[in-house]
Amino acid sequence: MKVCIGYPPLESDKGTPLLSQNRQFQWFNRSTYIYPVIPASAATLLKENGYDVIWEDGIAQQITYEDWIHCCEDIDILAMETKTPVIKKHWEIVNDIKTRYPELIVVLMGDHVTALPDESMNECSVDYILTGGDYDFLLLNLMDNLSSGVELEPGIWYRNNSNGIVNTGPFELNHDLNTLPFIDRDLSCWKMYSEYNGNYKSLPGTYTMAGRDCWYHKCKFCSWTTLYPKFRVRTPESLLDEVGMLIERYGVKDIMDDTGTFPVGDWLRTFCEGMIERGYNKKVSMHCNMRVNALNREEYQLMGKAGFRFILFGLESANQNTLDRIDKGFNVKDVALACKMAKEAGLDPHLTVMMGYPWESFDDAQHTINLAKDIFKKGWADTLQATIMIPYPGTPLFEWCRDEGLLNTVDWDRYDMREPIMKCEMSEDDIKGLTQELYKVFFNFNYVARRIVTIRNVDDLRFIKRGIRSVAGHLSDFSGKKGKSSRNI
Repeated sequence: MKVCIGYPPLESDKGTPLLSQNRQFQWFNRSTYIYPVIPASAATLLKENGYDVIWEDGIAQQITYEDWIHCCEDIDILAMETKTPVIKKHWEIVNDIKTRYPELIVVLMGDHVTALPDESMNECSVDYILTGGDYDFLLLNLMDNLSSGVELEPGIWYRNNSNGIVNTGPFELNHDLNTLPFIDRDLSCWKMYSEYNGNYKSLPGTYTMAGRDCWYHKCKFCSWTTLYPKFRVRTPESLLDEVGMLIERYGVKDIMDDTGTFPVGDWLRTFCEGMIERGYNKKVSMHCNMRVNALNREEYQLMGKAGFRFILFGLESANQNTLDRIDKGFNVKDVALACKMAKEAGLDPHLTVMMGYPWESFDDAQHTINLAKDIFKKGWADTLQATIMIPYPGTPLFEWCRDEGLLNTVDWDRYDMREPIMKCEMSEDDIKGLTQELYKVFFNFNYVARRIVTIRNVDDLRFIKRGIRSVAGHLSDFSGKKGKSSRNI
């Protein structure tokens, strides 16, 4: 049997859809392509088990829908990852594919269909839905079922012989991640994702995932807590071996490990010591997501020696009430100290904040922007990111907003971060204006001067150039009136 793991092009004047490897969806004015780790793992696992696999990411290939759909002509199964803001477009695509190729089996996977599997089964002619985040394992199980009658694992929705909708029960995250083969980067066309990513300083870059997904996994807004309600992690040695393979076989210079929160404690120490002992710290830069209250000064110093550079902290809000309500699990006072310790260890902290909470006032949101800007201007953070908070189906935040009547809409097309979805005190112009205010700090003279003096080689220069283009793109992403001016202040 021949299977295609594909992303159909989504043609829109909104820009490039940031669909793959993303906990939050957004249309980007500047093309960005993130390596889809789990789908790539699925492709590899299928190939290792004797199936004929092709990879067709029409988004990263920048081709038209009509060019892309030809991939469906000689395959048996098409598997597609989807998310809330594009689910309606994917329903249309599934129906079109099934009309053109009625014998083709179509599979959907991702956080939206995990939260609402019956919805997609009713709204389109999809054959199977894989729920939960282990859709590499589940896709292999489905292929084995179709080819040799192996019993389906829990978490799979499908149609029976009378076209009724049935399922195998709730998904179970009981797979051992250490049994997975290293991802076949060539099969999954890794080079398409190796440059157009603002996180990479030295090229080429790629992604790994040591764990699925976050050992904290309590944030009430995160769409991937729907996929991964419990945490599992590979051994440090497994990730070290993969890093070595990426260096030697592919010449990778930057690696973003996109585990929701990178493992800490003894796991982190073993990994860092291994990076140093094997000499990988001199050949590649590691990036990761981290919680602001997870590490001490000694651990940051060890990470710096081990070759870590980019470290992402989710601030989300500078208001303790908000942090408590979304269950971030830290004190706002932890943020500046974490950034300072990371920076002193030679890391490049990146701060993310979100706007549009129903309970926050304009002054509350401005307080968040001010804290992020203050940390940035002190040189404790190298990059900042502001987005609009979106309550994704399946998250506690969505359920709370629905129960409290705080959703502006349940039109999934509008959950694309172009507007506030939750009813709140601030206007849309206020929210977009504040996000723009944050991005404009990159044009601050002191920041520009600080970046210039850090230039050591051509990679540094190219990174700054890409960063300028990225900031310009984000300003367009959130175009609108400046918050204060919209209030005539």
